[in-house]
Amino acid sequence: MNYEFELRDGLDELAVHYKDILGLLGEKPEREGLLKTPMRVAKAMQFLTQGYTQDAHEVLNSALFKEDYSQMVIVKDIDFFSLCEHHMLPFYGKAHVAYIPDGYITGLSKIARVVDIYAHRLQVQERMTLQIKECIEQTLHPLGVMVVIEARHMCMQMRGVEKQNSITTTSDFSGAFNQAKTRQEFMNLIHSNA
Repeated sequence: MNYEFELRDGLDELAVHYKDILGLLGEKPEREGLLKTPMRVAKAMQFLTQGYTQDAHEVLNSALFKEDYSQMVIVKDIDFFSLCEHHMLPFYGKAHVAYIPDGYITGLSKIARVVDIYAHRLQVQERMTLQIKECIEQTLHPLGVMVVIEARHMCMQMRGVEKQNSITTTSDFSGAFNQAKTRQEFMNLIHSNA
């Protein structure tokens, strides 16, 4: 993620709201253990949503290289965490991203950065999958893109149905990945132990 994380405007106001929330939950915000909590939470929330201030297309363009390579490029097992927009509880897992270049490649770390940028927003897994695919598609103009995300959702594990072992998988693809054979090659490669 962006290691040059900067606090944004509205931090103090956000902390005031979190202090009010503590009181509404039945806590005493002036209790010693909670005195600094509102500001800590405000800073944490700004960190967890810093993707709103970052441009994923710009990240890919910053390391764009002309290359004649035209086989599948896969970055798999990209760890991420995000916040579900419905309950503001975490969901986390792994993203697997592939593209088939058409004259241009990007730095491999930039693919992971794109995942982080979209994950650091209030999200739903389905939209995040689509956003990652579209960003790579629109910026690199490859022959095809495929994204698979596997995640655990705390909103399902901690509340509601309380299913601790459930994993949600989403995928989106375009271009060359419309062919079942190409999709299957990608799926075989991301699930291999090699």
